[in-house]
Amino acid sequence: MKVNKKVIAFGEIMLRLGTHRYERFIQARNFEALYTGAEANVCISLANFGVDSFIVSKIPSNEIGQACINYIRSFGVDTDYIVRGGKRLGLFYLETGYSQRPSKVIYDRAGSSITELKEEELNWINIFQGKDWFHFTGITPVLTDNVAEITMEACKAAKKLGLIISCDLNYRKKLWSQEKARTTMTRLMEFVDVLVCNEEDAEMVFGIKARGVDVKSGQLNEEKYKEVAWQIYKKFNLKYVAITLRESISATINNWAALLYDGNKYYVSRHYEMHIVDRVGAGDSFAGGLIYGLITGMRMQDVIEFATAASCLKHSIHGDFNLVSLEEVEMLMKGNKSGRVQR
Repeated sequence: MKVNKKVIAFGEIMLRLGTHRYERFIQARNFEALYTGAEANVCISLANFGVDSFIVSKIPSNEIGQACINYIRSFGVDTDYIVRGGKRLGLFYLETGYSQRPSKVIYDRAGSSITELKEEELNWINIFQGKDWFHFTGITPVLTDNVAEITMEACKAAKKLGLIISCDLNYRKKLWSQEKARTTMTRLMEFVDVLVCNEEDAEMVFGIKARGVDVKSGQLNEEKYKEVAWQIYKKFNLKYVAITLRESISATINNWAALLYDGNKYYVSRHYEMHIVDRVGAGDSFAGGLIYGLITGMRMQDVIEFATAASCLKHSIHGDFNLVSLEEVEMLMKGNKSGRVQR
């Protein structure tokens, strides 16, 4: 079903090099190449659901850059606002964990094309014309101080033109310190309407912690996170706060739920037990589902159910993209979680 809304996102597109068959880095002799990026992942989710989505980024003007554009475009995302130039495409290596052995990521993104992006290469007022929603994540301003300022300019322009602005905190301790994240993201929060975070992000970035909860224990108390959502909402004068709640039993078995707060009421999703194929991109699939629910005017309970169900399904899909249909998400929302063969 076509949705008469347009969503634009800004962030780095990268090359993911993953080991095969749950191999460790020291075993690997071959790597699988996929193109990905937190914001691009959100755009692809939305494109699957019938929303016009656009990605803004900068990638090298060479065959690797063109292959990246071709790949992203093949999933229905508009790539016309991607700037070409710079020296290289950022990449990361992924070792997929299994059972009690966690997954590992090694970044190799220093000096990537987007870190050389200049303000004059993007005209945000023109880019946002006719658009309804702007999305970014905490992974974008971490890249360089210059990219952080460009993100700020994007937020100012989006706010001026009346777009809804969403942000997924996506704190990455390998990329910046808690102090730098707090300073930078606090400045950007002035413009944000919808904030997405997981059970750890609020504490790592803003120092807002669910009291008496150990995220490594495999058990989360959703009532404690209602208080976290309320504190974030109040601190930054937001419209909506969404928090994903992951209970990690092991690398391959997780329990999954989420909550949404709109300033008046808390909405908690049903809980799912998941056997994981690939969890990279799961948070992005949740953000994409949340944006879809809000932009199409769903009831608040349906918004959080849709986002959580969409992300639950993503965990069963190899790669970063949530390649599911509206119908599949709606079936799971309605309680059809048996996994029986569809003939």
